[in-house]
Amino acid sequence: MKEILLCKCGELVLKGLNRHKFEERLQKTLYWRLKKVGEYRVHGCQSIFYVEPEGDASVDAALEVCRRVFGLVAVSRAAVCEKDIGDIREKAGAYLKDLLTGVRTYKVETRRADKRFSLTSPQISRDVGGYLSDLYPHLQPQMEHPQVTVRVEVREDYAFVSGGPVPGAGGLPTGTSGRGMLLLSGGIDSPVAGWMMAKRGLELGAVHFFSYPYTSQEAKQKVLDLAQVLSRWCGKLTVTVIPFTHIQTEIRDKCKEDYFTLVMRRMMMRLAEETAKIQNCQCLITGESLAQVASQTVQAIHTTNKVCSLPVLRPVIGMDKEEIVAIARRVGTMEISTLPYEDCCTVFTPKHPQTKPALERVEQEESLLDVEGLIAEALAGVERITVG
Repeated sequence: MKEILLCKCGELVLKGLNRHKFEERLQKTLYWRLKKVGEYRVHGCQSIFYVEPEGDASVDAALEVCRRVFGLVAVSRAAVCEKDIGDIREKAGAYLKDLLTGVRTYKVETRRADKRFSLTSPQISRDVGGYLSDLYPHLQPQMEHPQVTVRVEVREDYAFVSGGPVPGAGGLPTGTSGRGMLLLSGGIDSPVAGWMMAKRGLELGAVHFFSYPYTSQEAKQKVLDLAQVLSRWCGKLTVTVIPFTHIQTEIRDKCKEDYFTLVMRRMMMRLAEETAKIQNCQCLITGESLAQVASQTVQAIHTTNKVCSLPVLRPVIGMDKEEIVAIARRVGTMEISTLPYEDCCTVFTPKHPQTKPALERVEQEESLLDVEGLIAEALAGVERITVG
């Protein structure tokens, strides 16, 4: 029995006259992401993309890929049927045998996209439902909250039978909203922030600040592992690793301790923006959550914003830690984020950091540094690593 995936589009169906641009990007994304696991034919019609395995390509592998593709709200495994009511009901009974033998209540829902088909949607549902009741006498029809909903779709060339979808990633296809540069640390928040903005159609790059020997090679690998997990959702991801040790030691030696973190954040934002411009990104993305730490108060955020000309997106700004953790678990980054390897933000942490800094005072401390020279030196020593 031939089996394919039916991938249902999400909000891009509301895009009006430029909808085809979103659909074209989504189709290309599906094609390239699926190419890593096998050969598949991908084509779309009426807000559905069909993924057909070729040769020995696995439907299971394709399902794992498709459920993480932004732009799809649902993915269903389905049996392909001839556009004949006898073939539809027989394949429904055979294809869904394992599913239906383990439940007691069910219903049949039909979508007749091809209006030329001789039976209406209610007639198809009654016919298939009656056949299943005869074939599995233990089943009871239940229109409200059944354990299984059998779905029949009649389309242009074929009909399809499925036992219901798994949730998709939702959002918009990768790249349809431009490119963003994620400041990726080894913590919980920044991978979640990147995932949230990728869901809104941004193609991601990432920048990581590495302070060897104060931070270890294991800490660097931890960040690359986080990027690898993100790439399962957003495709290939290039991580730009920026050497940050000299900048931090200069801040330690020349600035007052309670301003260390603020000056450091401003240097990070400058470096991230320069990297973003080189890689044609139109915005920065951070994992800042309001008042979570001293450098994330309104006043502190104001001082860091002042060194940026690109917009800075902070998607978790209004979330508490439990909300962020819930998304991290869904994305798959939580276990890696909690590994006990330090990042550069823990180096030279002041005992009493400024939480309500005046911009003028921060700029005064920063004037003690050779900002342009330090930025140029750091950018000359970057390492770029592509994952996914």
